[in-house]
Amino acid sequence: MINIILSILFKSTGLPKGVAKMKSLLSILDIKNEIDEILELAKQFKESKVKDKPLEGKSLAMIFQKSSTRTRVSFEVGMYELGGNSLFLSANELQMGRGEPIADTAKVLSRYVDGIMIRAVNHQDVVEFAEEADVPLISGLTDLEHPCQVLADMQTVKEYKGNFDGKFTYVGDGNNVCNSLLLICACLGMDISIATPKGYEPNKEIIAEGEKIAKSTGSNILITDDVKLAVKDSDIVYTDVWVSMGDEGQEEKRRNDLIKYQVNKELMELAHPDAIFMHCLPAIRGEEVSAEVIDGPQSVILEQAENRLHAQKAVLYYLLH
Repeated sequence: MINIILSILFKSTGLPKGVAKMKSLLSILDIKNEIDEILELAKQFKESKVKDKPLEGKSLAMIFQKSSTRTRVSFEVGMYELGGNSLFLSANELQMGRGEPIADTAKVLSRYVDGIMIRAVNHQDVVEFAEEADVPLISGLTDLEHPCQVLADMQTVKEYKGNFDGKFTYVGDGNNVCNSLLLICACLGMDISIATPKGYEPNKEIIAEGEKIAKSTGSNILITDDVKLAVKDSDIVYTDVWVSMGDEGQEEKRRNDLIKYQVNKELMELAHPDAIFMHCLPAIRGEEVSAEVIDGPQSVILEQAENRLHAQKAVLYYLLH
């Protein structure tokens, strides 16, 4: 059925067969068998091959417990371009912010809207929300993962490198973005090296799951505290802020621990000459990355940020159409 719908939507664009519809997107693992198809769909949206408004009459509730620029704007614009409506809901303004159980909020919102996107502090809250809701739920970020971000990241990699045969390297804090990058690289069979100080590694369960997947896809996963080893011969070098939302009380310690993990010109010279630099933004120049690198010719951060819109539209279509 989904193939018939896709053929109508994109006419003769030749989308892959066998696309499966998903219920919710809380983790990259929820779509591990559909990543290629979603990325192809995002490509079609970016190339403006949509022939109608597939989400006309649909509504998306967007709950934010954390501030946002790219997530909020890309989902709002994405819903509008697909013909639907979005509702911005600050968690502090909902009764949930005053103690209403997640289950009650989820069940009530399910009577009003066709889907829910939530940008939350705790991953377990999003899991509970999805379990109680009767409509698809999308994670716009939690403390464990950021699946929508890494879909846009892989769309960017595909655009610049043509495939996933190269070496992807992440440098810095092994945070939620790092967790999702590890999983999506493993799912795509792409080699990934992660350089973090000791004590800042990715989530142990994420590592174990990634290594399990990598055995069947051929991905090689390296986790080390040797940043030069990780970056050597890389095709993509990626970093994120050292102090994420919620870590503000650890600013001084984190900056001291991560100072040797700045992505700068000297570090980029260890990568391949045509390597690209990526950052999910916002960035703090002079901390996790030098201005010379992030504003230099190898940086693809603006294309990467734009692709949040197209990847989000692909996810929205998959879930709500």
